[in-house]
Amino acid sequence: MNETVLITGGTGSIGRRLTQLLQQKGYQVSLLSRSPKTIPEVRVYLWDVKKGQIDPQAITTADHIIHLAGEGIADERWTDERKDEILNSRTQSTELLAQTLEETDHHVKSFIGASAIGYYGADTGDRPLTETSVGGTDFMAQVVRAWERSEDQIAALGIRTVKMRTGIVLTMTGGALPKLVQPVRLGAGAPIGSGQQYMSWIHFDDLCQMYIQALADDSWRGAYNAVAPNPVTNETLTKAIAQVLHRPTILPNIPAFAIKLLYGEMAIVVTGGNYVLNKRIAEETTFAYQYTDLTKALEDLLT
Repeated sequence: MNETVLITGGTGSIGRRLTQLLQQKGYQVSLLSRSPKTIPEVRVYLWDVKKGQIDPQAITTADHIIHLAGEGIADERWTDERKDEILNSRTQSTELLAQTLEETDHHVKSFIGASAIGYYGADTGDRPLTETSVGGTDFMAQVVRAWERSEDQIAALGIRTVKMRTGIVLTMTGGALPKLVQPVRLGAGAPIGSGQQYMSWIHFDDLCQMYIQALADDSWRGAYNAVAPNPVTNETLTKAIAQVLHRPTILPNIPAFAIKLLYGEMAIVVTGGNYVLNKRIAEETTFAYQYTDLTKALEDLLT
């Protein structure tokens, strides 16, 4: 194939798996990184977002860009400083890519950027949400809106741009699932808060394949809800994990106030929820999911 895909955030769990799958399909993969790394069959270029520096060769050698970089939402408590890091890591990195693309002679065909279902707000109850639903107003929604506006700068350059509004990614190499699995393994698993908050999930292999199809298919443009077709409640997810691991769940539920005492404002990430539908994926693309059944997805990851 000989096309080169430049990935930012490529050393994270999604980036590593995406690199493997792209290479299997015949793509060359290069990464942007803050520090020199040696990765087999991958060219690593340096960038420093805070200093506004990027190796221009990363851009001139790329046919496609997949932009995953951004500080973890739930890695630390949300102090004012941490909130700035979460926002700036997304917007400033995208703006640096846009500026470099504008100033560089390149042949980039497509830009596939990460986004999040936090666009709709951290807690929207059981109201069905599609790509045309109104965005929220809380911190997460503000971050995602600013994130997507920075991605619009890429589109304004005439580059086909896709925004992946990603739900809860099921993988044991990072993210939320290991934190949910650990207490269940210890026999102390229980739903959080009411347990009725919806969790719109996607298996990480499906997410990676979705990125690849969006990259290869010129009909993909704009925002897509990158979630599986069947959102589940926190209680259903907890019980499914327990069933797959052959462990009990305990009562009562973990009170929401206890989570808030532990995590502060960031608690909304687990006490809130969204019922997000994959409307554009289902109706406008030919994407075929490997995992639409939650139990089968968990069996793949946990057994």
